[in-house]
Amino acid sequence: MQPADADGFPIGRHPGWPARLGPLITAGGAVALRPPRLRDGSAWSRIRLQDRAYLQEWEPTAVGGWQERNARMAWPAQWSALRGMARRGQAMPFSITVDGDFAGQLTVGNIVRGALRSGWIGYWVAARLAGGGVATAAVALAVDHCFGSVGLHRLEATVRPENQPSVRVLEKSGFRREGLFHRYLDVAGAWRDHYVYALTIEEIPEGAVHRLIQAGGASRP
Repeated sequence: MQPADADGFPIGRHPGWPARLGPLITAGGAVALRPPRLRDGSAWSRIRLQDRAYLQEWEPTAVGGWQERNARMAWPAQWSALRGMARRGQAMPFSITVDGDFAGQLTVGNIVRGALRSGWIGYWVAARLAGGGVATAAVALAVDHCFGSVGLHRLEATVRPENQPSVRVLEKSGFRREGLFHRYLDVAGAWRDHYVYALTIEEIPEGAVHRLIQAGGASRP
């Protein structure tokens, strides 16, 4: 039987996974990343339902209503799907915690090995933490992990031009804009343009966390 960690993820099957990253101290609190847990469901649902107006503007359109898709009973299926992708090495799902409490999610997905060694990164945090450096710290932790023990060479992210807070998160972490995807995703009922941002390991030799600390955006405990 494959040995597993405390969250049930297999140990040693995929480079750098499972993992616990951080913390970094930000204006919003102590930010860390860990694998998602089944018991995250209550906090996940509470934040998602409470922050509907804040989150729905940027997230892809999905089948079913917001209330149904983000009810507590919807979490086990999502958790199981994330767990499955992690087990297959296709993704690295993380819960973002602030001062130990669930505060959002970050996922490195579409992981490709071989000659490409790439993945994409996506994230969301509770509205009450916006502007506190939480998302930026979470992205920096994930970038350094991906370019370290995970062994990736390139990360990509897409973001709507109107979502300037998320643009700033990526740029603070060293991502550069590569272009514009026209009518890329169905978001909030319409096909929306998205910027594509990218980062390769050569562009940030000092690491994203070091870059963030040097800019005064975070510190180590």
